Order: sequence, then C-alpha cells, then structure tokens
Amino acid sequence: MEYDYLIKFLALGDSGVGKTSFLYQYTDGIFNARFISTVGIDFREKRLVHQYKGRNHRINLQLWDTAGQERFRSLTTAFYRDAMGFLLLFDLTNEKSFLEIRNWIEQLRMHAYCDSPDIVLCGNKADLDDRRVIKEWRAKEFADKLGISYYETSAATGQNVAIVIDALLEKVMIRMESAVDKAVLPGRRGRPRDLNEPEEYSPPSSSCSC
Repeated sequence: MEYDYLIKFLALGDSGVGKTSFLYQYTDGIFNARFISTVGIDFREKRLVHQYKGRNHRINLQLWDTAGQERFRSLTTAFYRDAMGFLLLFDLTNEKSFLEIRNWIEQLRMHAYCDSPDIVLCGNKADLDDRRVIKEWRAKEFADKLGISYYETSAATGQNVAIVIDALLEKVMIRMESAVDKAVLPGRRGRPRDLNEPEEYSPPSSSCSC
C-alpha cells in the first residue's frame, strides 16, 4: 500500500515493562512472554489508514523500540529527534518502573524535537491485576499533572493497544495541521500544503508548534 505520511513513534520505558511485546501485539497481533530484552534499538512497521476530520490518510507507521537499560540510553537518545510521538510505558506490577517515568520525561524534554512533544503514558500488564502495585487513580493523577493522556494496557491480551496508537496518531495529526510555519516542514518545497496532500513527514529540526 502506498502511503501519504511516514510517521515515527518511539517507545520508552524501563527494561522489562513490555515495550517489545506491546509493539508486536500492535503490528502482528501476537504475544510472546519470552522476548529477550532489546539491545540498542529495533523497530516494527505497519501500514494503516487513519481517519482524521472525515478523511482517510494512508500512513506508514514506524514504531521504534528502545532498550530500557541505563547503559544503552546514550545510544537511544539519538533517535528522539526523529520521532513525532512517544509511547511511555511502565509496568503496573513494578513500582520502580513507575517512579522512573519522571526521568524518562526529563530525557524527552532534553532530546525530543520540541519541549512539549506528543506523549501517551501506558500502564502496561493490566492483565496481571493480582500483582498490581500502581493504582489507576495514582497513575492518572500523575499523568494529569504532566498534561498527558493515560491508558492501562496489556500486551498479552491486546487491551487498549490499538486505542493508544490511534490516540497518539490523532495528537500528531492535529500538531501537523496546526504547525505555525508550514513552510519549514519537510516536503513543503516552499509552499503551503494541507493534510489532504501526500508527503513524507518527520519533525522539523529547528522549530515546532509547541
């Protein structure tokens, strides 16, 4: 399928929170409990049609999967500026992974293409309710303070996985449409272009509509 937009999302979070499983569930509809921790960075790809304002937009979505281990973070930060949206995951059964969200947010603000990138926070492993240590109200309150959306997800069952991606895509489409100086966006070639015209899209390197 040909596409109108190339959009890149980056999945972030501590090692073991289920980033790889989340992305495989979305792209392939499968769950493997034995995934080995990602070393460095990997990515999944999916072609889809996203409806925005009553029109269908063909999207080539690249989902970049980053290593959560501390020793790989200097490597993965190089990919932040190429991402239009961020999936920030923690493990509902792991207190430390939730507390580390603040550090991931700091990394994002330091390395992303603008100060307020589009982020969705995911409390993953919602299927393991008997092992949950992070209450839903607590995570929601935290997300509200950060001004970002929060969803509880399960890579094992697929709960809210597609919904999260759609929600992040919607945020990105809104930002693309509302960009202040559309002439600086890749593919503009010096003239305005609306969302109905095909183009490859990646974040501007020098300015954004933050």
